[in-house]
Amino acid sequence: MSTQTLSSTITRLTLKAPGSTCSSSLSSNPWDTPAGYGPGASQDDVIPADYPKQQKLPEQYLEASDEELDERIRAAKATLGDDVVLLGHFYQRDEVVKYADFVGDSFQLANAALTKDKAKYIVFCGVHFMAETADVLSTDEQAVILPNLSAGCSMADMADTPSVQQCWDELMELYKDEEDDGRAAVIPVTYMNCSAALKAFVGRNGGLVCTSSNAKTVLEWAFERGRRVLFFPDQHLGRNTAKAMGVPLEQMPMWTPRKALGGNDEATMKDARVILWHGFCSVHKRFNTAQIDKARAEYPGVRVIVHPECPMEVVDAADEAGSTDYIQKAIANATEPTTFAIGTEINMVNRLAAQYPEHTIFCLDPVICPCSTMYRIHPGYLAWVLEELVEGRIVNRIEVPEADQGDAKIALERMLAARP
Repeated sequence: MSTQTLSSTITRLTLKAPGSTCSSSLSSNPWDTPAGYGPGASQDDVIPADYPKQQKLPEQYLEASDEELDERIRAAKATLGDDVVLLGHFYQRDEVVKYADFVGDSFQLANAALTKDKAKYIVFCGVHFMAETADVLSTDEQAVILPNLSAGCSMADMADTPSVQQCWDELMELYKDEEDDGRAAVIPVTYMNCSAALKAFVGRNGGLVCTSSNAKTVLEWAFERGRRVLFFPDQHLGRNTAKAMGVPLEQMPMWTPRKALGGNDEATMKDARVILWHGFCSVHKRFNTAQIDKARAEYPGVRVIVHPECPMEVVDAADEAGSTDYIQKAIANATEPTTFAIGTEINMVNRLAAQYPEHTIFCLDPVICPCSTMYRIHPGYLAWVLEELVEGRIVNRIEVPEADQGDAKIALERMLAARP
């Protein structure tokens, strides 16, 4: 689909949506953002002091037109040929994702990277934790590159290794006298949206990684081996998944970092089945039941599908909840013209709207709701890293420390084996 056709489709949908649909009319250049993560839902989240710093792009990329960048990216990719594979997350902007060899969610892209073991370079158009995952799963001969080092994830930043380790130490002390029935007192489960160091942490402590695609399967795996689960960093995915499995809400206490026992008493923690970390996605926490009520009032028969990172009341009010891949397949498999109200990141929603014009597809959030950290990947950065590769130079390489590689790989391989 051409850029002009895509633009007109989005404009058409903006007029149809209740109130107004989320808009992708953001400043095109992430380097113009004065502070914070950038425009979008996570712009007010605090960036950690030790966050990777991206060097300033050379002027030639800052000044290049869209057409020039397009020509340079395509030329560099053609020159590199099979030596490079480009991965693009569903939430990437269209002007970047169009170059991807594989497009998908974090689970799909982790698998896709494994299929290209002959490629010398894996360029990951996503965020930092995704590139780290690709580095853990790739071969020693491959280099993983993130076009913009400052493309992170505010949710992933909500769980740091010292805080999780402190939580774990407190839990081990609390549960040390429990009767041994052959199961662990607690199994750690981390969402894919976390650092490689935390993936290594769960690998060392008998746990594994999950994605929104296989969270139920992972929790079933964990409950077979332990009495409880420590689930981080996203409280909503943990709560929604466990609730659907029949775990009562009163047995899912919230753990707030830097508070004794996470702000809970001993009786609550001993009765717990799922301990939820106080973390969330800044995009998905914006969705609410009033948006769903408005969609239903203005579009009788609307099919509401939301991501399980949304708050529990939103998931309960929706018709369906599922991963980005689930949402995409639900729309692709709809045989009759349907109105869809979607609760997830705007770039994906707009792309689906353009891809399936026979349906009316809009975002539940009437305000701009992009993932601002994902938005930091820009064609200028992509052109730069690719042309550097053509010249034989690797820039923005992501390398997970050797001390974390083995344990993180164990946790990820358990995840890949836990197919829903």
